[in-house]
Amino acid sequence: MIIIIKKLFFIIILFSIFFSVLCSVSGENELERARETMVKRQIEARGVKDARVLNAMRKVERHRFVNSRTYSEAYEDYPLPIGHGQTISQPYIVALMTELCRLKGTEKVLEIGTGSGYQAAILSLIAKEVYTIEIVEALAKSAEKRLKDQNYKNISVKIGDGYKGWPEKAPFDVIILTACPPEIPGLLLEQLKDGGILVAPVGDFNQELVRVEKIDGKYIKETITYVRFVPMIRGKEK
Repeated sequence: MIIIIKKLFFIIILFSIFFSVLCSVSGENELERARETMVKRQIEARGVKDARVLNAMRKVERHRFVNSRTYSEAYEDYPLPIGHGQTISQPYIVALMTELCRLKGTEKVLEIGTGSGYQAAILSLIAKEVYTIEIVEALAKSAEKRLKDQNYKNISVKIGDGYKGWPEKAPFDVIILTACPPEIPGLLLEQLKDGGILVAPVGDFNQELVRVEKIDGKYIKETITYVRFVPMIRGKEK
């Protein structure tokens, strides 16, 4: 009798493990389908064509970069709050801004506004090196841990004032801003390599997404579309 009970108990444990694994696989498959739907309906359908960008948007698990209370909305077509008055941008805008950078895989990129780390993760799959600055210490630390835990090895995170850039690592092939300054900071333009590209939202109430190319020391600006981003914060470097 005791032997039968032990065998039955062992079978129950095995079934529980099998069911847990099955549920986990099913959940992962569902999230993968959600990412694919996001790419097809929100990004490809709106004109983003760069295959490298589309592949990165498929690979990076956006649900790992949002708060637990917004987990179920991770693949919807809108920004989500991440705390401290900041947001994770909507997937389409992340993809559009990444495509505007014209990355080929050899670039050194500076990102201003790490936030949750999602944009940096996307960039890291296409560029050679990503340097990202976040002024909110709690966000910077949580993003750095999140990126490390997910094995993104070519991203460096710094707590600091994005208006100052990262002069020790300059010049950069690409600079991308994920928060909106009233105008493009001069120090960032100085840290852009000749032939480089800067992509940023700019303005106060009326914000424009612009791409700036530095050619022979001159800056050529192109307005892409109108956007709405959180303001870029000034502060002292920590």
